[in-house]
Amino acid sequence: MYAIIVTGGKQYKVEAGDEILVEKLDAEVGETVNFDVLMMADGDAVTVGKPYVEGVCAKAEVVEHGKGRKVIVFKYKPKKNIRKKQGHRQPYTKVKVLSIG
Repeated sequence: MYAIIVTGGKQYKVEAGDEILVEKLDAEVGETVNFDVLMMADGDAVTVGKPYVEGVCAKAEVVEHGKGRKVIVFKYKPKKNIRKKQGHRQPYTKVKVLSIG
């Protein structure tokens, strides 16, 4: 059984027991969070929501918070001696999917 969940404006395909990285959530480590389910498939039976499947949610436990790899943003204007270098590390939350349904 798997499901398509939505969080942080992104969609993820998950199964029970999966660990995924999502956009940072306001939840403490060890807390349980619920995600909306857009689609659920169990064998040949596929359920598609409008927009969400009613009565179904994916339960997940927060494992850790962290920051991703550094991305360098370098902007410059040729022949003008204008250079700007910035770095960015996107925060994330690692969650483990406990159950779907």
